Amino acid sequence: MVFVERRGNRGERRESERPGFRPLDVLIIGAGVFGTTGALALARRGHRVRLVDPGPLPHPLAASTDQSKVVRPDYGDDALYTALGVEALEGWRRWNARFGERHGRLYHPVGFMLRARDPLDPGGFEARSFAALGARVWPVEWIGADVLARRFPQWKAANYPHGYLNHGAGWADAERTMKALLGAAGASRRVKVMTDLAAIELIEEGGRIAGLYSAEGERHRADVTVVATGSWIPTLVPDLSPVMRATGHPILVFRAPEPDRWRPPRFVAWAADIARSGWYGFPARGDGTIKIARHAAGVRLPAGAPRVVDEATVDEARTFLAETFPALADAPLVTTRLCAYCDTADGHFWIDRHPDWPGLVVAGGGSGHAFKFAPILGERIVAAVEGRSDDIEPRFRWRVPASGGREAARAR
Repeated sequence: MVFVERRGNRGERRESERPGFRPLDVLIIGAGVFGTTGALALARRGHRVRLVDPGPLPHPLAASTDQSKVVRPDYGDDALYTALGVEALEGWRRWNARFGERHGRLYHPVGFMLRARDPLDPGGFEARSFAALGARVWPVEWIGADVLARRFPQWKAANYPHGYLNHGAGWADAERTMKALLGAAGASRRVKVMTDLAAIELIEEGGRIAGLYSAEGERHRADVTVVATGSWIPTLVPDLSPVMRATGHPILVFRAPEPDRWRPPRFVAWAADIARSGWYGFPARGDGTIKIARHAAGVRLPAGAPRVVDEATVDEARTFLAETFPALADAPLVTTRLCAYCDTADGHFWIDRHPDWPGLVVAGGGSGHAFKFAPILGERIVAAVEGRSDDIEPRFRWRVPASGGREAARAR
């Protein structure tokens, strides 16, 4: 068991001195993006938090652990996620100011290019996103094939002649973000970060959840227990198994030729007919590598299954590159991994108290699109812990979801 160094954060005492406030002992299982942002927000409210995880941190198998994530408000005509995306972008800018001096920039506002092969169907993802953001007077620019070929020549413009550039979006450095957040949690006098601690079962006492049993047989008790274990949530909360499942999604990292050609402003974060193809990616990093990934149905990922990208998927990626970015078609493959989504049946997050087990909160169900909302997840988790369900978006509350739902950008 490791206790990370703790120091007081400004603002915590002030928050805890509200009239009638009663601090809770909160145990959060899982130090991914849900668990860590929840811990920080609860500490700001004045609660006492233990954030536990088997480690190491950031955990190498967590969906939060990655080199980059797209940050965008482009959600078709979905008003809720569009508004939350705009709210989150403000949070990312605040985090850059807060953490940038020590950790470097977390969010990179380089823009996000969305392309389509066919003329945009008014009911399609790209057209609906462009219209919804335009109605908000958001900085979106329509870019036809001629302009694409001139300003972004890496694209095979003839294959993707339709689309737009969202100047108000970009990407986040996920690994750097998690290190910054975990560091802030460790520095908080109200958060105790405990690694080398694996939860194997929840403590049930008197019809409520009262903490966890560790793999070593220890009991860790709490007023409220938050299960934020990502794709492992159904292991601890089995009644969610019918509505949550783990799926694997390929990530491939290539060595870009002439890396400067693949960096902003000549190349930005992008999605290529994403609602049909699933492919999206990023500009080259400082080491000259470039990541592409596929946001689609994925493959079922049983507990303990190897996180291996098969050769067939690598071949599909190279075919896609040849048709989209020909100069990358033969680029050396540096590494691959499967990102484990915790998919809900309707594609929405799951942040609420358990209706049948007092003392238990679930925070997860990211469904492959939660990380961009990291700056605003914590406040929703606080609302669940404090029993203020009315302050949580209805789509995220405990529910019996219809099957077959997906986030609008995900390939069918």
